[in-house]
Amino acid sequence: MSDSYQFNSLNINALNEPILKKLSELLDKANSKKGWRKLGEIAGNDRRFRVSGNDMENCSLKVLELEGSPSRSLLWLLGDQGCTVKYLLVFLEAMGHVEAIQCLKPPGIKILIQPQSQAVLAGQIVRLGCHAAGHPNIQYQWFKSKEEVPHGNSPELVFNPVHGNDSGFYICRVNSGGSFQFSQWAQLEVCDVTAGYGSMFTSTEGRLKIAIQPQTQKLMIGDTLDLECGAVGKPLPKYQWYKNRAPLKDATKKRYTIPDVTLGHQGKYCCRVSNDLEHLWSREVEIVIDDINIFGDSDFDGVKSGCPERIDATDKVALLIGNMSYRNHPKLKAPMVDVYDLTNLLRQLNFKVVSLLDLTESEMRNAVDEFLLLLDKGVYGLLYYAGHGYENYGNSFMVPVDAPNPYRSANCLCVQSILKLMQEKETGLNVFLLDMCRKRNVYDDIIPNVEALRVTANIVFGYATCQDAEAFELNSTGFTNGVFIKFLKKRLLEDEKITVLLDKVAEDMGTFDPTKGKQALEIRSSLSEKRALTDPIQSSGCSEETMARNLQWEKAHELPESMCLEFDCGVQIKLGFAAEFSNVMVIYTSLVKKPDDMTSCEAYVTNFTPDLDVDPKETNKVTPEETGSYLLSKSLPEHCLYTRLSSLQKLKGQLSFTVCLQGKFNSMDDLVEWRTEVNIGKPLIAKLDIHRMVRRNSCLQTCHIPHSPSHSPAHSPSHSPGVESHCHQHYPQHYQNSYLGVYHHNHPLMTMGGAMPVDNECCMYSNLSSYNQEGEPHAVSASRVNIPIETTADINELQTSFIDSLEINNRY
Repeated sequence: MSDSYQFNSLNINALNEPILKKLSELLDKANSKKGWRKLGEIAGNDRRFRVSGNDMENCSLKVLELEGSPSRSLLWLLGDQGCTVKYLLVFLEAMGHVEAIQCLKPPGIKILIQPQSQAVLAGQIVRLGCHAAGHPNIQYQWFKSKEEVPHGNSPELVFNPVHGNDSGFYICRVNSGGSFQFSQWAQLEVCDVTAGYGSMFTSTEGRLKIAIQPQTQKLMIGDTLDLECGAVGKPLPKYQWYKNRAPLKDATKKRYTIPDVTLGHQGKYCCRVSNDLEHLWSREVEIVIDDINIFGDSDFDGVKSGCPERIDATDKVALLIGNMSYRNHPKLKAPMVDVYDLTNLLRQLNFKVVSLLDLTESEMRNAVDEFLLLLDKGVYGLLYYAGHGYENYGNSFMVPVDAPNPYRSANCLCVQSILKLMQEKETGLNVFLLDMCRKRNVYDDIIPNVEALRVTANIVFGYATCQDAEAFELNSTGFTNGVFIKFLKKRLLEDEKITVLLDKVAEDMGTFDPTKGKQALEIRSSLSEKRALTDPIQSSGCSEETMARNLQWEKAHELPESMCLEFDCGVQIKLGFAAEFSNVMVIYTSLVKKPDDMTSCEAYVTNFTPDLDVDPKETNKVTPEETGSYLLSKSLPEHCLYTRLSSLQKLKGQLSFTVCLQGKFNSMDDLVEWRTEVNIGKPLIAKLDIHRMVRRNSCLQTCHIPHSPSHSPAHSPSHSPGVESHCHQHYPQHYQNSYLGVYHHNHPLMTMGGAMPVDNECCMYSNLSSYNQEGEPHAVSASRVNIPIETTADINELQTSFIDSLEINNRY
């Protein structure tokens, strides 16, 4: 039975709503010879159908109703009497209404969604989609190259899980009766990450990520050099290998192989991975070619037989916190860019990263709780903090965004207390990167209880500035990095011992004129082994701890699946979601299709769950930058409306909102509106409920150890902080013992009332001045607002041009 016969046999009341709507509009606005009255007259002359004068009168009265249509009423009447498409076509042909006849012709096959090429990790669930419209009965058949895929007869070809042998080229044939159409080809590239590269790597939806990094090697003349760089993402990643920062000819594959190497092949190699949306750089590795087959005492990282001898991590996890929007203290800008850049770099090193912006005290404490759940024996743990802070009695304190003015240690988180909790996990490496000021808080006179830290090795503190000095962020024409991350991000992927890497960063910072004599990196370490952030992951198997750790991390990074919404008017809207940070998500809406007779339509989102306190004026923007999403702009699809939802950690329930569609039609001047409710559950970090009250039963006292790595420098740069700039004093009020804060058993509980006078000579990011042509400093205006700019990993920050329009803000 042909598709045309099946379509013509349909009762007209069974037609799709867009067809009936279009047909009714054509008949409503047509002249008397081609309008609905003529259709009623012709149909009434057919013995099979009865259309009386009263029926026609009732149809005409429909014009008095809102959105009423005489034609629609007549068509429903005929359909109730069994009128099919075949008979309606006869009536329309008798009227000579060609345009209405076109509406009832069986539509041709049209593929609306084409399968997309992508690179994925083995073990994931992968879907290739092909969706077509046109004929009522559409069938699908997937092919891999020229072979039919068994059971591949659905719009989605699902690999659960995908394996290495699923790599290849796929195409879908869409059939309907005697006609068919092929989709475009899609390449599926499956990256099989072995334990040596770090298993349990997880990619966010479609984002470009490097899963396999090239490895340092020491080879003999005549050996084969085999470098591999594997990435996942959609669209499909492209590769370009470099030697000593110069591109190599015809080196555009995942693997770069040179048989029979010579001394001329020695050098530093890296790979640039890109697609149409973004690009990333692999780590740079050194290839050493030896002309004798002897491996004696070598300074080259203990490399033997082409395989580096190095220590492995059982896993690598990082918690990154950037506090900017302080309620009672100067607001900051750089932490957003710093956390974003550091997140992307650490993920290239196979770290599980939780990145969070603007946390209150209870949210910071609970976030640390969740971070500690990710730690276990042999795991590398990294904590990065950017925001206001201070140091008292050798203890470092991170200031939440809701800290009162003044604040004390009870309102803040003590870093050394976090270290103690990490030690209890028997971690393999503990790294603290503290991008904050270390000035003394004169309003905090609590002397902490002395509780000894365990004597353990492999603890590294990277302080962005020296003791009793300030850390700075840079502002020129928009958002840029703080001074510390500006130089750290250029070195982070280097395959170096962590203290060696930080020493190089310290040297780089020492050459930066705007902060000479004001900020110098300080490194404190008890590192007793050659450990690096680039160390591979050798998982000890899927123990219960490992599975729980990975599940916990994955929960915090689950985005809602994109969805298509179809409205009664025939409009299709796509909702997409992207993660900017673990607690910041962007919703984008785009038009998939609309009826031909609709002159304009627009869909927007509104009525969000009250927990997020979304300002309607900041939603549904034409560009991501208008929403405040400056960092994701190149990764998001174009021609959408964008809404940025921050502070997802505050969600107590599920996230729901309304999608509102407004449109106009040719036949009417009024704007028509449709609404539908959407519930996307708890996205990203909201699943962990860190909004809850702090669990006081897990409180810890701060420890103060004269000879712990947090107090005794082992690797420190020689630069002196020199000149002090101003900073905002921190004057917190006392509470009883706080989790990860300082406990003083003799101090009474104080109230939240009475504010102390604010001393304006102290802040977390100090304000330095830019310089005029005479070399004198310009005063920095507190009211000056800079427009943020996009920041990418490969932006070449030219120091000389930077200084001309430089503002430097202090992080305290």
